[in-house]
Amino acid sequence: MEKSLVLIKPDAVKKNLIGKIISKYEDNNLKVVALRMEKITEEFASRHYKEHIGKDFYAPLLKFITSGPLCALVLEGENAIERIREINGSTDPEKAKEGTIRKSFSTNKTENCVHASDSLESAEREIKLWFGNNIK
Repeated sequence: MEKSLVLIKPDAVKKNLIGKIISKYEDNNLKVVALRMEKITEEFASRHYKEHIGKDFYAPLLKFITSGPLCALVLEGENAIERIREINGSTDPEKAKEGTIRKSFSTNKTENCVHASDSLESAEREIKLWFGNNIK
């Protein structure tokens, strides 16, 4: 069973979409194994998004992700990483498939409701960053 980190970003929290988004994952046989809600600091956000340092969207991304509370969760299931990314849809909601979270709820490429780990290595690093060694 794979695990992946998912962030329900501040735009989705503000729109009261937490339950609808989690339901999309649960309806696809993914299990929530950890969950927390908080407003993160810029320092923490920079550790999470370290691979994007220096990119043109980095500063706006940090400003957005720290703008309000978010919900961090760990999902578990077969092929979880790939399945979650399919459920989320393209980063650009204009290009996302119908029925995906981003097509249904997102505003733009930054305010796109969710983040998910993109590989086993990223999932391991991100889960440890967000939840320490408490998730096995």
